[in-house]
Amino acid sequence: MTNTYAVILAAGQGTRMKSKLYKVLHPVCGMPMVEHVANNVQQLGVEKIVTIVGHGAEKVQQQLGGKSEYALQEEQLGTAHAVQQAASMIEGLPGTTLVVCGDTPLIRPETMEALLSHHAETTAKATILTAIAENPTGYGRILRDETGGVSKIVEQKDASAEEQSVKEINTGTYCFDNEALFEALKHVSNNNAQGEYYLPDVIEILQKQGEVVAAYATDSFEETLGVNDRVALSQAEGIMRSRIAEKHMRAGVTIIDPATAYISAEAVIGADTIIQPNVTIEGNSVIGEDCVITSNTHISNSTIGSRTEIRSSHVYDSKVGEDTAVGPFAHLRPETELGNEVKIGNFVEVKKSTVGNGSKVSHLSYIGDASVGTNVNIGCGSITVNYDGKNKHLTTIEDDSFIGCNSNLVAPVTVGKGSFIAAGSTISKDVPADSLAIARARQENKEGYVSKLNLKK
Repeated sequence: MTNTYAVILAAGQGTRMKSKLYKVLHPVCGMPMVEHVANNVQQLGVEKIVTIVGHGAEKVQQQLGGKSEYALQEEQLGTAHAVQQAASMIEGLPGTTLVVCGDTPLIRPETMEALLSHHAETTAKATILTAIAENPTGYGRILRDETGGVSKIVEQKDASAEEQSVKEINTGTYCFDNEALFEALKHVSNNNAQGEYYLPDVIEILQKQGEVVAAYATDSFEETLGVNDRVALSQAEGIMRSRIAEKHMRAGVTIIDPATAYISAEAVIGADTIIQPNVTIEGNSVIGEDCVITSNTHISNSTIGSRTEIRSSHVYDSKVGEDTAVGPFAHLRPETELGNEVKIGNFVEVKKSTVGNGSKVSHLSYIGDASVGTNVNIGCGSITVNYDGKNKHLTTIEDDSFIGCNSNLVAPVTVGKGSFIAAGSTISKDVPADSLAIARARQENKEGYVSKLNLKK
């Protein structure tokens, strides 16, 4: 949008959150609230986004990065004072400025776009985003004149009984003529009980100047929810989770119980994938088509290929190929990469390792710092012994090898292509290709030994 700017208010500490983490950095569906807001504003195509930071400024800037420019509100003196901090960046520019709070992660881009369009159509100097609240207690009420224009915003404490019955409320999101906004901000007073400069006072100033003030009512009150405490944070999380689940279901994903599906806002899921109850999918995870993700699975920042099944397992910062089976009760730790048609069975842990196409680690094994080739079979209870107490070392198992049950491969070590490791072996030297390696004590039977022990009792 040409000549359109956005100011995101994100300077407050949020004392009602009772948290060491600054309010706007509290996550909703895995993403900080302020990042939801910035992403939604970005979708409008505005020329410039200015985020007003204060408490936790460095962390907010680190989180948003290049999505925004920043202005510091060193002392929090109210919302009007916060917007004034953007003056050096946008004051005097012709056009429209959208002002939105960093703790309103649920406002959709479509709603903000409709607000901007209404502002332009009415040629208003200011337009307020409003909503209808079944219980408007605590909100500023929107009073309209006979033409439908805004005559007044009255706060709860100042409202008469008749005014308190009004259900249309001020959401705290606005559009302004940019030049009129910064001119009016110069006249905002802090002559109030809190001694702060309030942005709604700009509305009254413009009205007294005879300017048009409009309002656009969204049909979704929940969309305007401002998160000020942990209760509201939980409400926002629930609304966002429901939205995310609906989006995926409408795109062809089966979610058995949306109420227990915890899916991040960034996740991508292919059609005909089935998500069973109590599944968590975090971060920028990508899941292919025709997958099955069973109950109690936790996937974080990972890629899962099509037609793969993850059964009651944890997958972190990993890549899993197509037609692969993981679990139940497997643990893929960061930097794991599984090929296609791989089997990782129950109680198997894989860390910082690659496992080639068609290989199997079926049960009760630890594979760490390893390169496993194609069509390798690793038997039950096998371990890559990767740590010498000071450094981690690599185990290489080449294609078509067979690792017998209860084997220890002491890194650094290489098992050559097509080799066979006898069960119960501890391998500390490289094994040539097509070889059988046996590294265990020869069995010796002491006949009659138990009987002799019994005689001594």
